[in-house]
Amino acid sequence: MPRMNAAQRHVVDFTLNGRNVRAQAENRMLLSDLLRHEIGLTGTHVGCEHGVCGACTVQIDGKPARACLTLAQQVRGSDVRTVEALSPDPAELSPLQAAFRRHYGLQCGFCTPGILMSLDALLREQPDAGMEDIREHLSGHLCRCTGYATIVEAALSAAEEQRKEEIPNA
Repeated sequence: MPRMNAAQRHVVDFTLNGRNVRAQAENRMLLSDLLRHEIGLTGTHVGCEHGVCGACTVQIDGKPARACLTLAQQVRGSDVRTVEALSPDPAELSPLQAAFRRHYGLQCGFCTPGILMSLDALLREQPDAGMEDIREHLSGHLCRCTGYATIVEAALSAAEEQRKEEIPNA
Protein backbone atom coordinates (compact mmCIF):
# COMPACT_ATOMS: atom_id res chain seq x y z
CA MET A 1 0.00 0.00 0.00
CA PRO A 2 1.57 3.36 -0.99
CA ARG A 3 2.22 5.91 1.75
CA MET A 4 0.47 9.22 1.37
CA ASN A 5 2.67 12.29 1.30
CA ALA A 6 2.00 14.30 4.49
CA ALA A 7 2.09 17.55 2.50
CA GLN A 8 -0.39 16.37 -0.14
CA ARG A 9 -3.01 19.00 -0.88
CA HIS A 10 -6.69 18.44 -1.56
CA VAL A 11 -9.45 20.65 -2.90
CA VAL A 12 -11.98 21.79 -0.32
CA ASP A 13 -15.17 23.32 -1.73
CA PHE A 14 -17.43 25.10 0.76
CA THR A 15 -19.44 28.27 1.26
CA LEU A 16 -17.61 30.99 3.20
CA ASN A 17 -19.54 34.04 4.34
CA GLY A 18 -22.08 33.52 1.57
CA ARG A 19 -19.59 32.93 -1.26
CA ASN A 20 -18.56 29.66 -2.85
CA VAL A 21 -14.90 28.94 -2.13
CA ARG A 22 -12.51 26.40 -3.57
CA ALA A 23 -9.33 26.12 -1.53
CA GLN A 24 -6.31 23.86 -1.40
CA ALA A 25 -5.61 22.30 2.00
CA GLU A 26 -2.97 19.89 3.20
CA ASN A 27 -4.17 16.67 4.83
CA ARG A 28 -3.87 17.92 8.40
CA MET A 29 -4.50 21.62 7.85
CA LEU A 30 -6.82 23.12 10.42
CA LEU A 31 -9.74 25.31 9.42
CA SER A 32 -8.23 28.18 11.43
CA ASP A 33 -5.03 27.97 9.36
CA LEU A 34 -6.95 27.74 6.09
CA LEU A 35 -9.01 30.82 6.97
CA ARG A 36 -6.11 32.92 8.23
CA HIS A 37 -3.13 31.88 6.12
CA GLU A 38 -4.60 30.62 2.85
CA ILE A 39 -7.74 32.74 2.48
CA GLY A 40 -6.60 35.83 4.41
CA LEU A 41 -9.51 36.23 6.83
CA THR A 42 -7.68 37.10 10.03
CA GLY A 43 -10.73 37.87 12.18
CA THR A 44 -10.73 34.29 13.45
CA HIS A 45 -8.11 34.35 16.19
CA VAL A 46 -6.06 31.40 17.41
CA GLY A 47 -5.27 31.31 21.10
CA CYS A 48 -4.78 28.01 22.87
CA GLU A 49 -4.91 25.72 19.81
CA HIS A 50 -6.66 23.12 22.01
CA GLY A 51 -10.30 24.26 21.72
CA VAL A 52 -10.36 25.65 25.26
CA CYS A 53 -10.28 29.44 24.86
CA GLY A 54 -12.95 29.87 22.15
CA ALA A 55 -11.10 32.64 20.29
CA CYS A 56 -11.23 30.64 17.05
CA THR A 57 -14.99 30.05 17.11
CA VAL A 58 -16.70 30.22 13.73
CA GLN A 59 -20.08 28.92 12.62
CA ILE A 60 -20.33 25.75 10.57
CA ASP A 61 -23.81 25.19 9.18
CA GLY A 62 -25.12 27.73 11.70
CA LYS A 63 -23.56 26.16 14.78
CA PRO A 64 -20.57 27.49 16.73
CA ALA A 65 -17.46 25.38 16.17
CA ARG A 66 -13.79 25.62 17.10
CA ALA A 67 -11.75 26.26 13.96
CA CYS A 68 -8.58 25.09 15.74
CA LEU A 69 -10.11 21.64 16.24
CA THR A 70 -11.69 21.32 12.81
CA LEU A 71 -9.73 19.96 9.88
CA ALA A 72 -10.17 22.02 6.74
CA GLN A 73 -11.29 18.82 4.97
CA GLN A 74 -14.24 18.56 7.37
CA VAL A 75 -15.98 21.67 6.03
CA ARG A 76 -16.24 20.31 2.49
CA GLY A 77 -19.80 21.11 1.37
CA SER A 78 -20.55 23.13 4.52
CA ASP A 79 -21.58 26.72 5.13
CA VAL A 80 -18.88 28.49 7.18
CA ARG A 81 -19.35 31.96 8.68
CA THR A 82 -16.61 34.01 10.27
CA VAL A 83 -16.74 37.25 12.21
CA GLU A 84 -16.21 39.12 8.93
CA ALA A 85 -19.76 38.07 7.91
CA LEU A 86 -21.54 39.67 10.86
CA SER A 87 -21.98 42.99 9.06
CA PRO A 88 -22.65 43.13 5.33
CA ASP A 89 -20.78 46.46 5.16
CA PRO A 90 -17.25 46.34 6.60
CA ALA A 91 -17.56 50.05 7.44
CA GLU A 92 -20.53 49.40 9.75
CA LEU A 93 -21.11 47.28 12.83
CA SER A 94 -23.76 44.60 13.17
CA PRO A 95 -26.30 45.20 15.97
CA LEU A 96 -24.41 42.72 18.17
CA GLN A 97 -21.06 44.40 17.48
CA ALA A 98 -22.62 47.82 18.14
CA ALA A 99 -23.98 46.57 21.48
CA PHE A 100 -20.47 45.37 22.41
CA ARG A 101 -19.17 48.84 21.61
CA ARG A 102 -21.90 50.64 23.59
CA HIS A 103 -21.51 48.41 26.65
CA TYR A 104 -17.70 48.18 26.54
CA GLY A 105 -17.94 44.43 25.98
CA LEU A 106 -14.33 44.20 24.84
CA GLN A 107 -10.97 45.47 25.92
CA CYS A 108 -8.03 43.89 24.14
CA GLY A 109 -10.45 42.29 21.64
CA PHE A 110 -8.59 39.02 21.17
CA CYS A 111 -11.44 36.82 22.38
CA THR A 112 -14.18 39.01 20.89
CA PRO A 113 -14.56 37.41 17.42
CA GLY A 114 -15.17 33.98 18.91
CA ILE A 115 -17.59 35.34 21.50
CA LEU A 116 -19.48 37.26 18.82
CA MET A 117 -19.83 34.15 16.67
CA SER A 118 -21.20 32.10 19.58
CA LEU A 119 -23.63 34.83 20.65
CA ASP A 120 -24.73 35.51 17.07
CA ALA A 121 -25.69 31.84 16.70
CA LEU A 122 -27.48 31.87 20.06
CA LEU A 123 -29.50 35.01 19.30
CA ARG A 124 -30.44 33.75 15.85
CA GLU A 125 -31.63 30.44 17.28
CA GLN A 126 -33.07 31.82 20.51
CA PRO A 127 -34.04 35.52 20.18
CA ASP A 128 -35.51 35.54 23.69
CA ALA A 129 -32.22 34.40 25.27
CA GLY A 130 -31.84 35.53 28.84
CA MET A 131 -28.90 36.00 31.13
CA GLU A 132 -28.51 32.30 31.95
CA ASP A 133 -28.61 31.29 28.27
CA ILE A 134 -25.99 33.89 27.44
CA ARG A 135 -23.74 32.89 30.32
CA GLU A 136 -23.99 29.25 29.30
CA HIS A 137 -22.95 30.14 25.74
CA LEU A 138 -20.04 32.14 27.11
CA SER A 139 -18.85 29.25 29.29
CA GLY A 140 -16.63 27.98 26.48
CA HIS A 141 -14.84 31.32 26.07
CA LEU A 142 -11.95 32.71 28.06
CA CYS A 143 -11.63 36.46 28.42
CA ARG A 144 -8.85 37.77 30.59
CA CYS A 145 -9.83 41.45 30.39
CA THR A 146 -13.52 42.13 30.96
CA GLY A 147 -14.81 39.85 33.69
CA TYR A 148 -17.78 38.99 31.40
CA ALA A 149 -20.30 41.42 32.98
CA THR A 150 -20.12 43.90 30.10
CA ILE A 151 -20.20 41.08 27.57
CA VAL A 152 -23.43 39.75 29.10
CA GLU A 153 -24.89 43.29 29.19
CA ALA A 154 -24.04 43.76 25.52
CA ALA A 155 -25.62 40.44 24.55
CA LEU A 156 -28.79 41.18 26.54
CA SER A 157 -29.01 44.60 24.88
CA ALA A 158 -28.57 43.09 21.41
CA ALA A 159 -31.24 40.45 22.16
CA GLU A 160 -33.65 43.17 23.29
CA GLU A 161 -32.99 45.24 20.15
CA GLN A 162 -33.49 42.16 17.98
CA ARG A 163 -36.85 41.45 19.63
CA LYS A 164 -37.96 45.07 19.06
CA GLU A 165 -37.07 44.80 15.37
CA GLU A 166 -39.15 41.63 15.06
CA ILE A 167 -42.21 43.27 16.64
CA PRO A 168 -43.28 46.36 14.68
CA ASN A 169 -43.96 49.48 16.77
CA ALA A 170 -42.64 47.88 19.93
